[in-house]
This record gives sequence, C-alpha cells and structure tokens, in this order.
Amino acid sequence: MYPSCLTQLARANPFSAPLFSLRREDQGPQSPAQGPQGEPLQRGRRLAAAAVADEGDSCAFGSQKYFVLCGFGGILSCGTTHTAVVPLDLVKCRLQVDPDKYKSIGTGFKVTVREDGVRGLAKGWAPTFIGYSMQGLCKFGFYEVFKIFYSDLMGEENTYLWRTSLYLAASASAEFFADIALAPMEAVKVRIQTQPGYANTLRQCVPKMYGEEGIWAFYKGVVPLWMRQIPYTMMKFSCFERTVELLYKYAVPKPRSECTKGEQLVVTFVAGYIAGVFCAIVSHPADSVVSVLNKETGSTAIGVLKKLGPKGVWKGLVARIIMIGTLTALQWFIYDSVKVYFRLPRPPPPEMPESLKKKLGLTE
Repeated sequence: MYPSCLTQLARANPFSAPLFSLRREDQGPQSPAQGPQGEPLQRGRRLAAAAVADEGDSCAFGSQKYFVLCGFGGILSCGTTHTAVVPLDLVKCRLQVDPDKYKSIGTGFKVTVREDGVRGLAKGWAPTFIGYSMQGLCKFGFYEVFKIFYSDLMGEENTYLWRTSLYLAASASAEFFADIALAPMEAVKVRIQTQPGYANTLRQCVPKMYGEEGIWAFYKGVVPLWMRQIPYTMMKFSCFERTVELLYKYAVPKPRSECTKGEQLVVTFVAGYIAGVFCAIVSHPADSVVSVLNKETGSTAIGVLKKLGPKGVWKGLVARIIMIGTLTALQWFIYDSVKVYFRLPRPPPPEMPESLKKKLGLTE
C-alpha cells in the first residue's frame, strides 16, 4: 500500500528510498505520479529531500539539522570510545613496534606499569580524543551525505538491489576525508605511545615533531591510514547495515516497529560488535604499518611492510579484535542513542519498492 500524499513526498527524496518505507494507516492508498508512457516520475527528488519530517521527528531526513546532529553523534561515538580504550591501544601499538619487549597483552601492561606507572597507560589520550572526534565528525556525517547522494544517482530500485554496494561506496568516500582529519593527531598519538621519553603530552610532542620533520611529520601516515581505515570503515558500515537487516529478519521475534527504543538499541549494539570483529581482521595489517611508520623517523610504508613480513603484520591482532569489537559496538550504540535523544529520523531496514515487486511478479 502506498502512503499518503505527504509521506509520498518524503519517500520521493533521494535520502530515503528505498532505504526505508513509511505507512500511514489513517489514509488510503495513492498511486505515484506517472509520465506520459506510464513510467513513475523520478525528477524533482532533490526538491523534496528535506521537505517533510515524520510525526515525532525533530527534523526532516536529509535536512541540514539532520546532518549536523549526525556529525555531533559521530564526535561523541568516536571521540569518547577511542579515548576510553587508550590503555589497550597503547599496549597494542607497543606490541606492533617492539614485539621482543612486549610479548603479549598481559606482558605489555606489566612492563608499561612497571616503567611508567599506572598513569603511563593514559599516554596519548589528548591526541586520541581530538583526532578521533574529528574523524567521527567526518565519518558518520559524510556517510549520511554520501549515502543519500549515491542513492539519488542510482534511483529507487537500484538502491535496493545494490544497497550493499551503496554502503561500501558511501563509507569509503566518507573515510577518505575522515582520515585527512585524523592523520595529524594519529601521528602524535603513536609517537607519544611508542617512543618512551620522546614526549609525554600533546603540547610537547607537536612542536618537537614539526621542528624535526616539518608538516610532513603529521601527514606521512595518511596513505597507510587510508589503507587501514577505508577497508575498516567499508566493513564497519556495510556489515552493520546488513547485520541489522538480518537480525530483524531472522533473530528478533517481532517487527522493528513493535520493538521499544531500548530493544532497538540492543540490536544496534549486537550488530555493531559483529561488524567490529570483521573490521579488526580486515584492517589489522595496515594498522601495524601505521604504528611502525609513525614511530620511526624517515621510514616509508613499503619499507615497514618489508621489515614486518607476512607474520609481523598480524602481531597484536587479538588485542585489536577485543578493542575494535567493543569500540564498534559502543560507537554504533552511542550514535544511535544520539539519534533517539534528538528524535532524528531512524529508517527501518530497507524493503523492496513496490515498483520492483511488480516487475518481479511479487504482487497481484
């Protein structure tokens, strides 16, 4: 059944269809506008992009306010979670750059506490918070932008049929810009964490790195970051989106519309953790290269890769699976909670458009 005229306008915007479908029970069906040959009209979809908000939503899907609050959700989800796991991240980085000294996660914690005290486990928290807050802003904010933009280019039916490709393309595009924002603080964080005695704080490290290598010191790791983060983010978003879809289809005993907000957030957390495990595996070799590259002055990505070898790039994988699995689950949980708190539109899993059902003979 087609929605009301008001909802039809909302469905016509490129940000929604066919990522979600809406139904109003209090009004009858309506047919979509047709062209002279009887085909559904697709023009003018951009004009309705931010025109209508559902009852109860604080803004329209795809509006400027929607994007701003999504970016804010990204800041909270990435900045806070990455800062919370700084001790584990520090040990993971030291495992990657000095496996002879830090032989395991447990040994890494013991050696770090023995040499630097408990406070030593918090080294690098400031660049971590700043860097990953900026990354979260771009990652989640631009993902929403690119998902809508590419959906508009593809059209309603192709968006549904190729939705996994849509998730992959949108997340890769967003992460490209997110890593440029992250690179300077990531370089500072790794230098503080992996070179004891070099610098203890952000204010000490930045001028010292700039004096030694210039501005290049902060961006020499951007290519390895792309190698690590783009596959990671593609897996993070596409796996999450499809896992949510499968959970509601096969695991959750009732439709999403009948679930409470709390139950929906539990599904978000579970899907996020599953996605995080795959993210860690896909991106770990490049993560090892980034850690060593930012530690050693004058090193190159190819040189580091040759030095580590096939086995060396997988050092610290267990620690990273634990860290990234937890991180990804919490990030999606926080991000979705922000949407709930600000009453942003939260489309349900995608459904096949009526026009495609007719073409496939799935409707009478």
